Amino acid sequence: QVQLVESGGGSVQAGGSLRLTCAASGYPRTNYCMGWFRQAPGKEREGVARVWTNTHSTYVDDSVKGRFTISLDSAKNTLYLQLNNLKPEDTAVYYCAGEDMYWAQCRAAHDSSEYTSWGQGTQVTVSS
Repeated sequence: QVQLVESGGGSVQAGGSLRLTCAASGYPRTNYCMGWFRQAPGKEREGVARVWTNTHSTYVDDSVKGRFTISLDSAKNTLYLQLNNLKPEDTAVYYCAGEDMYWAQCRAAHDSSEYTSWGQGTQVTVSS
């Protein structure tokens, strides 16, 4: 059973940085997609970045490209999301998620319905 636990959220001013961490256990080391999502109040949960466990190939959605970086440390069973140049519109609860997928599907897996394993979320608040 896959277990995911996020941490690292907090309150920062616009232009600041945070690094979110997702401690993962029980996940397959091959053909598995791990992603970060966020959900702002009153909005749908949206994907921001994904990594495929086989090759650590990554995909970052256009909405945050150039500011957010996803990475996976398999030795530490930890998924990261580096958030730079934060904006007030980045304020949301951030979740990590996982699902069995090949890379072609993982790369495009922006929809939360494609994932079955979820963490509890960590709050990120950006003030102007």
